[in-house]
Amino acid sequence: MKIIDSYILKRFLVTFLFTLLILIPIAVAIDIAEKVDDFLQHANLSFFEVVNDYYKNFIIYYANTFMPLALFIAVILFTTKLSNNAEIIAITNAKVSFTRFLYPYFLGASIVTLVSLLMNHFVVPNSSKTRKKFEQEYLNNTNQNQELKYVTDFSLQLTDSTYIFIRNFNTEVNSGYDFTSEVYKGLKLKSKLVADNIRFNEKDSVFSLINWRLRKVHTKKDEIHSGNKIDTLFNFTPKDLIYKSALSQEIPSNELIKFIDISKKRGVKNLNAYLVELHKRTSLPISSYILTLIAVALAFKKKRGGTGINLAIGVGMMFLYVFLLKISEVLGAVAGVNSLLYVWIPNILFAFVAIYLFYNARK
Repeated sequence: MKIIDSYILKRFLVTFLFTLLILIPIAVAIDIAEKVDDFLQHANLSFFEVVNDYYKNFIIYYANTFMPLALFIAVILFTTKLSNNAEIIAITNAKVSFTRFLYPYFLGASIVTLVSLLMNHFVVPNSSKTRKKFEQEYLNNTNQNQELKYVTDFSLQLTDSTYIFIRNFNTEVNSGYDFTSEVYKGLKLKSKLVADNIRFNEKDSVFSLINWRLRKVHTKKDEIHSGNKIDTLFNFTPKDLIYKSALSQEIPSNELIKFIDISKKRGVKNLNAYLVELHKRTSLPISSYILTLIAVALAFKKKRGGTGINLAIGVGMMFLYVFLLKISEVLGAVAGVNSLLYVWIPNILFAFVAIYLFYNARK
C-alpha cells in the first residue's frame, strides 16, 4: 500500500467513525426524550437495566443501521476537503487515474461492509431479541404482545403426509382448543386425530390432548378410539405457530434460513416478510460500495459552494435511497412477488447512478 493510499484510508475511517459517533448520541437523546416517562413509571426498573438491556442494544441496532449513511456523509466530507485543499489536483497531476484513486476508498468500504455483514447476520438479531423483550415488558407494547400471544385458525404441514389444524392457541400459556391432525397416503386419508383441547409441556416437549378421538381409515371398515387424555409427540412447538415479520428481526441468519426451509416444507404460504429480512441483511451492507462510488464521484471535482453543496446533494440522495428501500421492503413482503428482486431494486437503481457519475468523473 502506497503512502497516499494509507493517508486516504486512515482519514476515511476516522471521518466515518466520527460521523457515526455524532449520529448515535442524537438518536439516543431523541429516544430518551420520548421514553423517559415510561422508564419513570416502573419503580423496580434500575438504571443499569435501562442501559444494559435497552440502550446497549439500541446503540448496536442503530450503529449498524446508520453505517451506510455515516459512510456516505464521511466520504463526501473527506473527499470535498481533499478537493478544496487542491490535494486531488496534486494526485491527478501525479498521473493517478480516478479508478486508481478509488482503491483506498473501496478498501475502506470493504472493511465497513464486512463489519456490517457480520453484525446484520449474527450480532443485531440477538441484540434485537433482548431489546424487544425489554420494550414488551416496560414500554407498553400491549397491542404487539396481544398480537403475538394468540394464534387463530392455523394450519401446518408437518411432513409430506401429516397436517395439523388449530382453531385457537395461546402461546403464553401453551394451550389451545379444536385441534386436528390428519395423516394421508397420497390423496387418501389414513387417520384423523381430533381433540377439544391441546396443551404443550415445555419440560418434556410433549403435547397433552384432552377429550381426544382417533379415527383410522381401512379399506373395509374404520377403527375409532377415544379417551379423556393422551400424551403424544408432534414435530412442532408453539413458537412454530407464530409467523410474524417482527420475529424475523430476532433470528440469526443461519437459524432464519432453516426456519424458512422448514416452513416451506410445512406449507406456509407467505414467507416473503422473512425473505425480505434475510435478503436485506446482505443488500444494505453491499450498498456501501455503491454509495462510496457515488460520494467520491460527487465530491471529486471542486464546485462552487464547496462542502455545503456536496453535502446537500449527498443527503438528498441518501434520503431518496432510504425512501426506496422502505418501499421495496413493503412491496417485497407481499405474497407472490420476488422478494429478492424487490430488496435489491434500490441498489440496482443507485448502481446505474454510480456508473453514470463514475464515467462523468473520469472525464
